[in-house]
Amino acid sequence: MSILAIFPASEPDLSIPEIVRDYSKISKILEGIGVTFERWDTPAHLSDHSSSGEILSAYAKSVDRIKKENNFQSADVVSLTPDNPEKEAFRGKFLKEHTHTDYEIRFFVDGCGLFYLHVENMIYGVLCEKGDLISVPANTTHWFDMGSKPFFKCIRLFTDPAGWVGHFTGSDISQKFPDYDEYCENIK
Repeated sequence: MSILAIFPASEPDLSIPEIVRDYSKISKILEGIGVTFERWDTPAHLSDHSSSGEILSAYAKSVDRIKKENNFQSADVVSLTPDNPEKEAFRGKFLKEHTHTDYEIRFFVDGCGLFYLHVENMIYGVLCEKGDLISVPANTTHWFDMGSKPFFKCIRLFTDPAGWVGHFTGSDISQKFPDYDEYCENIK
């Protein structure tokens, strides 16, 4: 189940946030800060071992729609499992608050991950799960946590062929909020 926790930026206490579990309410709240949040049907014929090509083919209609709407040039599939020896390095890359000059779009084919969006004086913690698409607008401060035992498979879309390029803010705010594991343990 997708979950949205809304915190004042100055109060990362888990007992304080507003918790939203209803998909349509999550989508409406995020729309209010410029973030697209959609739910896509997941094809039954995909397996844990489906290739990137098979995944992109299964979601071609939806991916093509998003590409046309936003002039995206490329799409790929990224995945990570708990047995990946580089999981800590991958996790660390996204844990610090940053922005992009491009949208950051992720569709969760499988698994889950936690996006924190820092908009004005609020923090929006969005737990995305299988079937969720999140589109974080360019220049939105945010960070992403995949947890200590990451498991996700996502379609990513880019307008810039260089792909993911983060511009770090230098803020330590991401260290003040619950990490993925604590979020899931206490809010989920």
